[in-house]
Amino acid sequence: MTEPILFPFADYWWLYGAFAVFVGVMLVLDLGVFHRQDHAVSFKEAGTWTVVWVALALAFDLGLYLYLRHRLPHDARLLAAEGFEPLAAARTAALEFLAGYLVEYSLSVDNIFVFVVVLAYFRVPAELQHRVLFFGILGALVFRAVFIGLGAALLRYSWVTWIFGAFLVMTGVRMMFASEKGAAPGDNALVRLFRRVVPVAAGSHGRSFFVKQGGRRQATPLFVSLLVLETTDVVFAVDSVPAIFALTDEPFIVFSSNMFAVLGLRSLYFLLKGAVDKFHLLKYGLGVVLVFVGLKMAWLNRAWGGHFPILPSLAIIVGVIGASIVLSLLFPKPPEGAR
Repeated sequence: MTEPILFPFADYWWLYGAFAVFVGVMLVLDLGVFHRQDHAVSFKEAGTWTVVWVALALAFDLGLYLYLRHRLPHDARLLAAEGFEPLAAARTAALEFLAGYLVEYSLSVDNIFVFVVVLAYFRVPAELQHRVLFFGILGALVFRAVFIGLGAALLRYSWVTWIFGAFLVMTGVRMMFASEKGAAPGDNALVRLFRRVVPVAAGSHGRSFFVKQGGRRQATPLFVSLLVLETTDVVFAVDSVPAIFALTDEPFIVFSSNMFAVLGLRSLYFLLKGAVDKFHLLKYGLGVVLVFVGLKMAWLNRAWGGHFPILPSLAIIVGVIGASIVLSLLFPKPPEGAR
């Protein structure tokens, strides 16, 4: 039995719009008020902002639950659906947001590995890294919104769930067994094409993305690093957006949980950038989670009458990710020379 959609876009476009405005306000406050001056983000500052973003996400989840608990018993459209239980639906929606947020936030650690490599490769100064990541996150939010819209449209066809599910399973297996050494960021195909079309100035040019030299407007290496971050996030979005759709059919929950996870990505980067190598087993945990949500989308939901229970799903996700983090700390990665 398919659960009715709680927030159809045609009726709740204002809610999507209000949330988008909230995201925009938070971004303006972030760059225009709290980080107006370029500076190296300290571990303490990163920790504080990480707590702030997580607390905002949890507060939103609680607000979502309380709102649904109040509204659903009075919604004639939903009450007409066979077997619909308002309080159970409110609880399930809140747990689905939490599961989606947790999966997306955990997958963000994989982004951080790439961020560390890219920013080091292009020698982005510590005081400018927040600026690059801010605009990178801004682009990521737009790309995620587009992917979520496409995903919601495609998942109206049942056969798409098989394709997405199989893709997630294959992505999870590939993540577990992929080589740790990737291609150099400068070898990115889009970067090579960009350099052919747009001249790139040599050397450092401060916080500018473009400069004028010899009468020609040229991109700076800072902009090229941003371009690489944007292209890699598109790849991550292709993995992460279907993963959340495997946990919930609600486009608004997918949208909001994804946005909150992306908003907190910058602070998580500054918090973990010096320690990402310590979580060397996390990729196996994330791979297992992707395999699980892929199976959930393609098989388990059907096997359980249309929707695999969210509480066991959340327990599996938390257990696997938590175990991979604990095991990484208990069994540290051996030094390069010791291998």
